[in-house]
Amino acid sequence: MENVNIRVGTRKMVIAGMLGGVAIVLGATGLGFIPVPTPVGKATIMHIPVILAAILEGPVVGAFTGLIFGLYSFLSPTGAVPADPFVRILPRILIGITSYYAYWVFKRNVTVASVISAIVGTLTNTIGFLGLAVLIGYIPVQVAYMVVVSHAIFEVILAAIITVILVRIFTKYRVTY
Repeated sequence: MENVNIRVGTRKMVIAGMLGGVAIVLGATGLGFIPVPTPVGKATIMHIPVILAAILEGPVVGAFTGLIFGLYSFLSPTGAVPADPFVRILPRILIGITSYYAYWVFKRNVTVASVISAIVGTLTNTIGFLGLAVLIGYIPVQVAYMVVVSHAIFEVILAAIITVILVRIFTKYRVTY
C-alpha cells in the first residue's frame, strides 16, 4: 500500500473547508435533496463533497469534510433520528475514509475508481446512519431495510454519475503547488 500523506497543509484545509461548505449549502438550501419515486421521496447528494474530498486529497481531508457534514447534520437534524452525535457524525467521517481506500484500490482507472468510491461512500453513509439508528433504537430494522432496498439505489446512481463528472473536471484542471 502506498504511503498516505497525513500532513494537512493550507491547501488541504481550504479544500476540506470549501467542500464541507458545499455540503452545508446543499443541506441548508434543499439542493442536496433530489426528488425520487420512493417512500422517503428524496435522495441526498450531501455526501458527495465528502467523497470528492477523499478522492482528490486523501482520507484525512475526506474525514475532515465528513466531520463538517456530520456536524451540520447533528446541528440541524431532520427525520426520525434525533441529534445524536454518534449516529449523525461518525458515519459521515467514515465516508471520507472508506471512499478514499475504495478509490485507491482501483486508481489505475479513474472512472472505475470514481464509481466504486461513490458506491462505497454512499453505502457507508446510508448503512452507517441507518444501522446505528437501528442499533440505538431510533428506528425499527424494518424501516431501515425498506429505506436501503427502495432508496439507496437512487443515491448510489446519483453519486456515481456526479462523482465521475466532477472528478474528471477537477483532475483535468488540478492546480499543484
